[in-house]
Amino acid sequence: MKAFANGLSGVLVAACFVAPVAFSQDAPRGTSNLDVRGKTVSVEYGRPSLMGRTLDEMLGTVPSGGIWRLGADTSTTFKTELDLTFGGVSIPAGEYSIWMQRQDGDSWNLLFDKKQGQSGEPAPDASECFASVPLKVSGPHDGIPLDVLTIALDPTKVPVPDRVGEIRIQWGTLEARAFFALK
Repeated sequence: MKAFANGLSGVLVAACFVAPVAFSQDAPRGTSNLDVRGKTVSVEYGRPSLMGRTLDEMLGTVPSGGIWRLGADTSTTFKTELDLTFGGVSIPAGEYSIWMQRQDGDSWNLLFDKKQGQSGEPAPDASECFASVPLKVSGPHDGIPLDVLTIALDPTKVPVPDRVGEIRIQWGTLEARAFFALK
């Protein structure tokens, strides 16, 4: 009986150490992939839900210059097998974590950090991130707020020289996007 009790307490102690790791990723993960000339651009992210809260309750406390992890749990990963440009900003082929930084008012920038796999806290120092890209911010897509964060990579619908796609971030009443082209 004593051996059983010692074995049981050993299992319980081990469970206390393993359980936080196993259950720390509460939000489901989402992915989006875009094929560009036989190469892949992808994003993988945690999908938090508003669950009855407003977007202002969730992001309204982020001050100007403040950074949001852009998702839940582990940082969002952006991978590209091609050299891209977002406006005049070059993003070489590689893997990055991406974050959103609030600017004045309701404008945001997309930050590319060479480090990946961070938790949401602490956020990276914006001055140490590899690149910053302005996002075009508008209201909800089709006027319908989304309860669950969605990040999509879509091909460009309007032919513009070398423009191949866009990243579109939707959550609640927020829609933010940036177009990218081949470098």
